[in-house]
Amino acid sequence: MNVILGSQPADSGRENEDFAAASFGAAVLLDGAGVAGAETGCVHGIAWFSSTLGGLLLADIAAHPARPLADCLADSIRAVRSLHEDTCDLAYRASPTSTVVAVRAEAGALEYLVLGDSTLLLAETDGSTAAITDQRLDDVGKWLRGAVDALPTGSTEHSAALAEYRDALTSLRNRPGGFWIAGPDPRAAEHALTGTVPLDSLASVTLLSDGATRLVDSFELADWKEALGILNSSGPDGLIRRVRAAEADDPNGRHWPRGKTRDDATALHWVMS
Repeated sequence: MNVILGSQPADSGRENEDFAAASFGAAVLLDGAGVAGAETGCVHGIAWFSSTLGGLLLADIAAHPARPLADCLADSIRAVRSLHEDTCDLAYRASPTSTVVAVRAEAGALEYLVLGDSTLLLAETDGSTAAITDQRLDDVGKWLRGAVDALPTGSTEHSAALAEYRDALTSLRNRPGGFWIAGPDPRAAEHALTGTVPLDSLASVTLLSDGATRLVDSFELADWKEALGILNSSGPDGLIRRVRAAEADDPNGRHWPRGKTRDDATALHWVMS
């Protein structure tokens, strides 16, 4: 495996709630979700949840090559739940959650799973690209976030509107008509996007948190093929630098409305060579 990993927290001195790791023939990326500093019902925090779930998931994927990725995720969610259900209120509506992207190369195919708004970018040997993203969170959020996008990012008014938006969004989490994300309930794994791709058709596989995809899907400063070119020439750190430069040019979110001026950004780039 030829894997390059880059990750950067939204701000220095702040905990990075993204997690990514790889073992031979497998990789995972998780983006912890919640409101930093807000009550979650969990004494461990969002970064603990995403990193613990990610580590257990990667171990399960590697240890059970014939088990479907959705089953591995469900088992890992159960395992994390058992680690803190005696100390934390997992019924609390703001309990930590995480997106999940997982891939495994086995028997000539790449098996993948995507849950939540992180992205899997597949580069084909013929030069084409395909981005697999779970759009359900974005689809639900579009009709809820009008007030947020109309206000300067970081302002008092924006923070208040963002809190209301997140509260409304939480009420739609892991329910029909809403969106699905890894949390205390292993049944969320049943709703992940899954599939397989022939390994010999792939040039590279990239796992991206939504903080790293901003250059394409939020700022529209590049398309997926151009983002892949940055990854191939400058690696994940080069892509994250481009994201940070764009964020710095629009600190108040007037050109590109967004919940956070900066976000944790992670990219795991696996070249098939």
